[in-house]
Amino acid sequence: MISKTTLALSLPALTLASCATAESGESSAQSADVEFTVTEMGEFDRPWAIEFIPGSNTLAITEKTGALKLMKTDTGQVITVSGVPEVAYGGQGGLGDVAFLASEAEREDGRTIYLSWAEMGESGTHGAAVGRGTLTCDNAADECGIEGFEVIWRQSPKVEGRGHYSHRISFSPDEQYMFIASGDRQKQTPAQDLSNTLGSIVRLNLDGTPADGNPFADQGGVTAEIWSYGHRNILGMDWDAQGRLWDVEHGPAGGDELNLVVESANYGWPTRSYGENYNGDPIPDHSDDDGFTKPAITWTPVIAPGDMIFYSGAMFADWQGDALIAGLSSQAIVRIEIDGDTASEAARYEMDGRVRSVAQGPDGSIWIAEDGEDGRVLQLSM
Repeated sequence: MISKTTLALSLPALTLASCATAESGESSAQSADVEFTVTEMGEFDRPWAIEFIPGSNTLAITEKTGALKLMKTDTGQVITVSGVPEVAYGGQGGLGDVAFLASEAEREDGRTIYLSWAEMGESGTHGAAVGRGTLTCDNAADECGIEGFEVIWRQSPKVEGRGHYSHRISFSPDEQYMFIASGDRQKQTPAQDLSNTLGSIVRLNLDGTPADGNPFADQGGVTAEIWSYGHRNILGMDWDAQGRLWDVEHGPAGGDELNLVVESANYGWPTRSYGENYNGDPIPDHSDDDGFTKPAITWTPVIAPGDMIFYSGAMFADWQGDALIAGLSSQAIVRIEIDGDTASEAARYEMDGRVRSVAQGPDGSIWIAEDGEDGRVLQLSM
């Protein structure tokens, strides 16, 4: 039996402004930038990704421990979805991203759903996987499940350890291709080796096969999947208004990056970084002649990005075209302005916890999920 919980949406609202810390109850903070209201919508067990089902007010929420929840945001009702794959929970691994096709916005039922997760391999190894199926709901019984779910892509190879899966999913604006972030799994050097997909972004058809025209397609095997490489741990990807893909990724000790993702580009990890190894060993900074593609922005101290979207709504009209990055250790939403190929941090909006994921609501409001046990889902509105 599918469990469900009804949430009261009349929870206390918070008023939050740039560089102001959220408080409980009612509060007001003035800012030269913007003032907005934060409303708590519910708590979840280690939420990792949030995504609105296109054409609806239903928010999909993945819990790292392995559950997929659907929240009907107009009523607060939460439904647990059946048919989710078994996940290898531990470290940074578990259930990851959830994605839908915007072209299916008019469907009332039978949506294609994509999920990413960490799965077990042989001899204690792990790796990221992506699968798809059909999400169907019996509205009369308040039950939802995934039918025909199948694995369509796997990180290669599976390795020991439970870190840096990345496994964010993003579709090209024309929905012809699926881009998947594949982290370096904390192994570093494979990110410079095109014979595997660690430390890369792959470009696939929607069925998980390598897309025609990929830059290294003539080499065959998993190399044919690679679009860009030399990445570390990518936790956010989205498309700007010009149809260009950007990513945000964790550096080591320092050196978080925002990158404009370009076909065949090598972003330098671990040969170059604006951070240092955790043991204090230096890593050479980028130089003009090093042959690597340079980040648009780097952060030291780090922001510890959790997710990223480009905002296109009307509610925060002045932010249209800006990137909004969820900050973990920075406990903030970081707003980025884009000017051509360059980018700059415009503002930070401090939150009352680690921000794991960010999404845009149908009405232009901004939704975030906090990291960790009892992570709150919050709506930001004006």
